[in-house]
Amino acid sequence: MRKVRRTKVRGWRWRTNPLRRHSDAVEAWVVLATWATAMAGGAVAGVVGAQAMESAVERERAGRQPVTAVMLETAPVGVRDVATGIKYDHVKAKVRWTDGNGTAHTAEAGMKPGAKADTEVRVWTDGQGRVVSEPVSREEATARVALAGTGVAMAGCFVILVGGLALRLRVERRATERWGEEWDLVGPQWGPKAG
Repeated sequence: MRKVRRTKVRGWRWRTNPLRRHSDAVEAWVVLATWATAMAGGAVAGVVGAQAMESAVERERAGRQPVTAVMLETAPVGVRDVATGIKYDHVKAKVRWTDGNGTAHTAEAGMKPGAKADTEVRVWTDGQGRVVSEPVSREEATARVALAGTGVAMAGCFVILVGGLALRLRVERRATERWGEEWDLVGPQWGPKAG
């Protein structure tokens, strides 16, 4: 049996052809508009997402300030996770510091295991005098911004492409229905004559 080889003609939906249906042209425009919108929309969404993440990181960095505190107790050593048995590289220990207004604060902060009592350590606080984690470094902030922008851009492109695919399938379904309706009118003329 001879194998049938199909030839692919690029851009056939755009060419003038007596066999080209109106739905073929509509489908071509839907595909073109979908890809153009996905690229532009994804880029805009990515920039907006990156800017939002950048402002959130900058707000976080600006709201944290370092203070020098004194350890009130020696940090525990050899503390392990109950479920996994992994040793912690930071443990909680009590510290005391005085803020700019002269108010003394006491809280638990993350320390290296084995840090001795009466040792000066640096802790980070927020505007209300609560102990918070150290702000992210510039490199980590840049990575977060880049990942957020990329993720939002990809999600935006995906949503637009799925919408375009749904519209294209609707156009194809309608074209198939119209073809069936037209065949119902013309088909009986091609069959054997009823006598």
